[in-house]
Parts: sequence; C-alpha cells; structure tokens
Amino acid sequence: MSDIEELQRRITAAMDRVAVGLDGLGTDTGADTTELEQALEDEKTVNAQLSERIRALTQRQDADLAAAKAQADIVTGRLTEMDTELQRLRNANNALRQSNEDLRQANEAGVGDAHLINKAMMAELEGLRATRAADVSEMNTIIDTLTPLIQTENQTPSEPQTPSEEDA
Repeated sequence: MSDIEELQRRITAAMDRVAVGLDGLGTDTGADTTELEQALEDEKTVNAQLSERIRALTQRQDADLAAAKAQADIVTGRLTEMDTELQRLRNANNALRQSNEDLRQANEAGVGDAHLINKAMMAELEGLRATRAADVSEMNTIIDTLTPLIQTENQTPSEPQTPSEEDA
C-alpha cells in the first residue's frame, strides 16, 4: 500500500510541475508566437513571389523553346530543299560534261550529229535551271533567316534622330 501512496504522490508532483510549466509557456510564448507568425507570413510571401518568378521563367523558357524548335524546323526544311537543288545541279553538270565529251568526240571524228548538239543544249539548259533553283533556294534561306531579325528590329522603339543645328 505504501507503494501506491508513493506512486500517487509522485504522479501528483509531476502533474504540478507540468501545470507550472504550462503556465510559464502561456505567458512567455505570446510575444514569441507573434514574431514567429510574422516570420512565417514573411516566408510565405517570399515563397509565393519565388513561385511566381519560377512560373514566369518557365513560361518564357517554354515560349523560347517553342520558337527555337519552329526556327529549327524551318531551317531543316530549307536545308533539305537546298540539298535537293544542289543534287539536281550536280546531276545537270555531270550530264553537261558527258554531253560535251560526246560532242568533242563526234567533232574529232568529223561527224556532226544533230542529236548530240540537241542533247548538249538540253543539258546546258537543265544546268542553268538547276543553278537558278539553287540560287532561289539559297535566297529564300537568307530571307527566312533575316526576316525575324528585321521584325525584332522594327518592334523595338528607337528614338527618332533629328538633325541638330550644328549638323545643319
């Protein structure tokens, strides 16, 4: 029985200490809680601002990436077109060389063959057409490359330059 009384006394003493501790916490934490709540609100505000910045940067990066992909697709298309035209030009030049060689051989043999002359003229015309198509393809690529730069330059406001009295 003395053990039960001893345990009861110890439990009561511990509960008294807890009550005193809780009373002490109630008075000391009032000011600390306000400061902590303000710090928490400040951190939430900073966190929200950073989240907004990250979202804006992500959107800008996504837009830039989409523009870069579109530009890359255009350039790839133009390069494919230019490659096709250059292959056509090479083939026409090879046909022209072969036709000229055939004409040379016919002239050396003293045989003027109208078919070889027509074939040489057709090869030369095809070579000229292929050269022109390659030039047009190259110019289109240059125009497509310069157009965004010109548009960007036109969109940025520049100060009008007025001549000063000293320049006149």
